Amino acid sequence: GIFARGRLDDDALEELEELLILADMGAATAAELTQALAKEKFGKEVSEEEIRATLADEIAAILEPVAQTFPISATAKPHVVLVAGVNGTGKTTTVGKLASQFRADGLTVMLAAADTFRAAAVEQLKIWGERTGCPVVARDGEGGDPAGLAYDALARARDEGVDVLLIDTAGRLQNKANLMAELQKIDRVVKKLDAEAPHTRLLVLDATTGQNAHSQVEIFREAVDIDSLIVTKLDGTAKGGVLVALARRFGLPVYALGVGEAVEDLRPFNAREFARALMNLET
Repeated sequence: GIFARGRLDDDALEELEELLILADMGAATAAELTQALAKEKFGKEVSEEEIRATLADEIAAILEPVAQTFPISATAKPHVVLVAGVNGTGKTTTVGKLASQFRADGLTVMLAAADTFRAAAVEQLKIWGERTGCPVVARDGEGGDPAGLAYDALARARDEGVDVLLIDTAGRLQNKANLMAELQKIDRVVKKLDAEAPHTRLLVLDATTGQNAHSQVEIFREAVDIDSLIVTKLDGTAKGGVLVALARRFGLPVYALGVGEAVEDLRPFNAREFARALMNLET
């Protein structure tokens, strides 16, 4: 094993850096973590446990600032959440789980099916609506203007005094220019009813896409100034290191982690627990 030698020398550090890169932390983060470790332990006799614990502390320090709870405005009625993300990231499921959790917190929630060109997404959202007791604004049949639908949903949510409006959007990256124009239009149109909306621009990322997640943040942030993340598919063998790299590079708040199918599997992000789990330490 890497730490069998017992002494933290250059070879051990280099090996460690490679392991961190393989864990999806990216070269820059891996180098930074290895340097921090060297500063503290270089040339000393160290156990593997000590190294893991030191790294976990360093990782927790990177994650602490972004591990935040979802802030819902007390003054905005409704608080509008634009939910973006590539198809297949678990975006619609995440919308449903958020709705369920907000309802459990005593908030009223409305869902808008603005992914109008994907019948499956609209159906999925309707099922979540039934399950959570939230009204769903959707068009019959495929197609229709997503921005128009978002506008109608916000008008209705305002009339009914709803606390939170969650807008599920399309994620077809094959036609990037169209998709981004569509998101920008939704963003513009809701402002006609509420200049502050959307109050949250959330991007759902799939942890298993690894370094690809970085380009997704960049693409969506360029289109609609994304201000927060939820990272899904962190169950099983998914390499959570990408979260460390994202936190270090973008510093966007991460409001929750998806670790499975059930509603309660959308969990608050605890930086220290996550860092220790990443290093295979008892949490």
